[in-house]
Amino acid sequence: MLAAEFRKFSIFEGLSPSKIEWLASQFELRVIPANRTIFEQGDPATHLYLLSSGKVIIRYKPYDGPPLTVATIQPGEVFGWSAVLGRHMYTSAAVTLEESRLYRIEGSRLQTVCDECPDTGAVLYRRLAKVASEHKKHQHTEGELLRVLTSNLDKNGECYRRIENGRR
Repeated sequence: MLAAEFRKFSIFEGLSPSKIEWLASQFELRVIPANRTIFEQGDPATHLYLLSSGKVIIRYKPYDGPPLTVATIQPGEVFGWSAVLGRHMYTSAAVTLEESRLYRIEGSRLQTVCDECPDTGAVLYRRLAKVASEHKKHQHTEGELLRVLTSNLDKNGECYRRIENGRR
């Protein structure tokens, strides 16, 4: 049931329906009305988000100027990267432009997912690094982002070993 909806997200591409269904069960569904703030710039960075339907804008407020729209998130895209890139606060705000259906997972929960199902977790971490490197417009390489994403994983754990083996 959820597997069909989650297949539209590139981070799950190539995973079996049963793996996608299991991963989907780790996410929390939220339906947010139009023109609502999902998180503010400076809020604690706790969740990574997947947009299933609707539209979300990312706004950055410079110290000395008005807020700027820096990205428009479309269905199938990921946002809230601060939660998994080692930042304690969101660097921008996220606001719905229309009613939006989204899924979220705590950044710390991703580590548990990796421990509970190392093969699936390793694939997910690699895909997140790939998508983040594309999203960050090559400010960071996929390998650099993968290092940041995995920095809190147990270095002796099976998931971490699978990720490392995939780098070679």
